[in-house]
Amino acid sequence: MGIKGLQGFVARVCPDACRTVDLREMAEKHRIDHPDFPPVIVVDAMSCVRHWYTPESWVCGGQWREYLANLEDFIKAFKAAGIQLVFYFDGVVEEKKRDEWIKRRLQNNKEIARIFQFIKTHRKQPGREMFSIPSALPTFTRFALKSLGQKTICTLQEADFEVAAYGLQHNCIGILGQDSDYLIYNTCPYFSIAKLRLDRLVTEVYSREDLCRALGLSLTHLPLFACLLGNDVVPESLLEGFWHKCLVTSPHKNNSYNRRANILLAVANYISKLPCSYSSLKHLEEILPLGSDKTLLYRGVESYLLPGQQSPWIPPNLTNCQPLSLQQQSAMCQDKEIFQLAKEQHIQSENYTIFNILSNGEIECSNSLEDECDTEIPGQALIYRPARQHIYSVLLESGKGGGYPLVKEWFVYFGNPLQQPELIQPIQPSVPGGTPNLKTLWFAKGPDVEKQRYSTFLACFHLQDRMEELQALEAPVAAFCCLLAYLMTQVSSLSLEDLNAFVALILCLKGKSAAQLADLQLAQVDSRAVHLGAVFVRGLTTLLMANSTCGFPFRMDDLMPWEVFDGKLFQQKYQQSHQGCSLEELLEGNESLYAPFQNLKSFICKACMAKKRTIQSRPRGNGFITGTQQMEFNPMFQQTHRSSFVPPYHNQMRGFLWRNPQPRGREYRVGHPDRRRRFHPPPWVIPLLLRHVEKFET
Repeated sequence: MGIKGLQGFVARVCPDACRTVDLREMAEKHRIDHPDFPPVIVVDAMSCVRHWYTPESWVCGGQWREYLANLEDFIKAFKAAGIQLVFYFDGVVEEKKRDEWIKRRLQNNKEIARIFQFIKTHRKQPGREMFSIPSALPTFTRFALKSLGQKTICTLQEADFEVAAYGLQHNCIGILGQDSDYLIYNTCPYFSIAKLRLDRLVTEVYSREDLCRALGLSLTHLPLFACLLGNDVVPESLLEGFWHKCLVTSPHKNNSYNRRANILLAVANYISKLPCSYSSLKHLEEILPLGSDKTLLYRGVESYLLPGQQSPWIPPNLTNCQPLSLQQQSAMCQDKEIFQLAKEQHIQSENYTIFNILSNGEIECSNSLEDECDTEIPGQALIYRPARQHIYSVLLESGKGGGYPLVKEWFVYFGNPLQQPELIQPIQPSVPGGTPNLKTLWFAKGPDVEKQRYSTFLACFHLQDRMEELQALEAPVAAFCCLLAYLMTQVSSLSLEDLNAFVALILCLKGKSAAQLADLQLAQVDSRAVHLGAVFVRGLTTLLMANSTCGFPFRMDDLMPWEVFDGKLFQQKYQQSHQGCSLEELLEGNESLYAPFQNLKSFICKACMAKKRTIQSRPRGNGFITGTQQMEFNPMFQQTHRSSFVPPYHNQMRGFLWRNPQPRGREYRVGHPDRRRRFHPPPWVIPLLLRHVEKFET
């Protein structure tokens, strides 16, 4: 989180502490001074993802191939200058920062609600001032960088501490990020990602020493300075009274500065007069309204001490540099071999979330671009919960009494106040032959085990009976179908038109370059398609979790969004499908896709029918709920609307059942582009239409 307003304060009030640097020159100087060690920049990736995501479209679910190309360009620019990069990602939300995490998530909910209101009003994406990163962007960025050959580390505690420690211990030329805590840690120089010009490799460096000179402080004052301004450990709400006292006695008050800048100057003035001692810290703990926890300041100062460092505010015998908070917490997993492998894969960014569950039985998921007003589509957290319950069962294994420990979930969705974690019961999946244990899934070898891994994975999504059909597909397509079949089964409001859009997406995406996808233009943006895009991408993270748990029946690269999803392309297919376009148009005139389209659609429908789920046709036209289109959303109309897709089991190309009503009487094509017929509504629809029109006219 950093210290609110500190970076802006440095730029406005202490300009000498903020200057432009050429990273190429710094790298060259490092090579001269340290010929045996290449220049390295350690990157706080979590604070960089917003700046890395530069595709014009961000609201539709993510332009993943464009984003992957951007990351490649970023790496190439530093490689050309001979600079190595090491990327760090947050691997855990520490308990001391949970309240701040919750506060941010609830605020993000409000921002997302405003985004959807804008889309519904204007039918387009908001401007960059309302930018929200695509759902799961940090997760997939981690795997993207790893696939591009970069050293990528997932932390065992809050990332800023590990980043600062790595920078200091490995004599890095600097830290690249956007977090003012790096002005507080006594570590290598801190570079701004926001000010980086990639074409010239210049950015701004923030100098702790110059900041201290401007404030009349020393480097040892900075951790206490940060705590008395409010940070992740010491809440700002406890400090208002203290700030007021400092402002009253400060000689540095400047009316041309805002209140926050004057608070920073006043707090610095107060600290500069304190003796640097533990007794001064204890005195502050007594006068501040810290409530029952009088150790907040002590813990806050200590949180900035890197390995081997000491502070005059804390006696040496009390200094206890932060332990790796998840390293020893193995209560949920008693098997050391399994625990150690999960930990190693976690650090190396090879698995997804399972170490958090094995170590302390807790998992979190941040906000997604979901429309809280769309009650027909549950929150993604609820849609994928049954799959997660099966994953937890495989991962944790039942105890001697046959019971499973509960898993604590902090998942953001509409209606969840996040006041406490939800306690989720693991549920055993229906695996043919029984669920194998983790030892077998993770360590055993041979074709029988590979089959067990695959069937266990499928069982988490209720598709264990479809193994032979899925294995016949390319791996990314098989994973896509697995997720889509699960989604169509779980969400009863999803229609044939939605299914057609998703199947057309996976077929038309193949072979499209990042540049081609970037050139795709949308006349409008549909809010429901935005919601569905976010739900689908979050489903891919559920596939990652299942894959990690089941011993990697898929390569992780095959489960990445740039293999199976593109936000703008999905928007296009969704709108085409719901507006009743021809199959030829939906598949971009590519006749070779007709048979795969039929086959994939048939597979999904058969999987749904096996669960007694019949997919109904429910076209939404252009998405507006106005005038005569109200009938499309009337619940009574929907109950009587029974158009559905019957999969052609024996002859996949007997005919394409394309049930979209065609607006304005325009002829549309079915199956082969030369075969045409008009859409005629069934007789039972006519009285409903007439009654609706009469009601509307009166």
